[in-house]
Amino acid sequence: MKIAINTRFLIPGKLDGIGWFTHEVVSRIVRQHPEHTFYFFFDRPWDQEFIYAENIRPVVLKPSARHPVLWHIWFQFSLKKYLRAHPVDLLLSPDGFIPLGIETPRVAVIHDLNFMHYPKELPKSVSYYYRHFFPLFARESSHIITVSEFSRHDIINLFNISPDQISVTYNGVNKIFSPLPDKSKEETRNRFTGGIPYFVHIGSLLPRKNIPRLLKAFDLFRATSTKAFKLVIAGRPMFGTRDINKVMRTMKYARDVILLGGLSGEDTHRILASAEALVFVSYFEGFGIPLIEAMASEVPVIAANATAVPEVCNNAALYVDPFSEKTISHAMDKIITDPGLRKQLTVKGTKRVANFSWDRTADKVWKIIQQVAKK
Repeated sequence: MKIAINTRFLIPGKLDGIGWFTHEVVSRIVRQHPEHTFYFFFDRPWDQEFIYAENIRPVVLKPSARHPVLWHIWFQFSLKKYLRAHPVDLLLSPDGFIPLGIETPRVAVIHDLNFMHYPKELPKSVSYYYRHFFPLFARESSHIITVSEFSRHDIINLFNISPDQISVTYNGVNKIFSPLPDKSKEETRNRFTGGIPYFVHIGSLLPRKNIPRLLKAFDLFRATSTKAFKLVIAGRPMFGTRDINKVMRTMKYARDVILLGGLSGEDTHRILASAEALVFVSYFEGFGIPLIEAMASEVPVIAANATAVPEVCNNAALYVDPFSEKTISHAMDKIITDPGLRKQLTVKGTKRVANFSWDRTADKVWKIIQQVAKK
């Protein structure tokens, strides 16, 4: 078979949720199936680290698609023109964007519909593009893959898609995420927080990640804590930095907040595995990969009781109301004062994370590719 894959999120040093999904799944598929040819479509010069095997044919299409107008040109003109001139058996699109009005079978991965529920949290042009085109992408896709039952039901209900057209393939966890020895944890704390224990949040700085409430909750926690503590936030600045900066200016303990920006995979692991707990209070998630990365690192999880998060964590998290700063603050206090709870959550997390594997995800995606291509 000739299989085309939208790989525009494979950018060295800048892999986010969709980028990691693409990398983890696609690298396995192309290596496991050398008898097939895979066409990787980039919107800028590719990096050799993403050319995983000899059966890959990288293609760069212009323009660089980093804005709604350029997205439209890239998918609906450049990619469509290429696929009509060079027919393939199937197109896999890990970010859910597909060219419309072509006969090529198309499998779209739609991770969540946050833009339908919170359209005002995105720039107007981005929000309009998502809300206008994603219903069309969903209806024209030969099959849709999503990452949780929550997102599956959301897509069915909001886009009126047949349940038979959507499959769930959970995300996996990278093998780099594992427990650290105490000495390495101490070295990490010395490097990032001056040796002071800390809570950590991992994720891009988007409004739905609920960072302003997390900051206010941490301020409440520090006001009553008898020990010094830091809050480390690791993630690329995106659309949520204005409100974060506004809250930081009003915080009593702002000096105890460390904003690290985006980190390498290794540093993300060290920061996460050395934390007292992951605090993940996003009020809208289609999955939430840091949740299972924390479990794999044997770090307790404080999580929002909202959207797909309980589906992912099951009984391996201390749940909070994401809209209540007092509830989040109380959970922080409880996690550091109750060693029995910490141990319980760590044990449950270790068991829970065994349900998530990139190998299983890749196998399921490949089976869907085969089924769709044969129709």
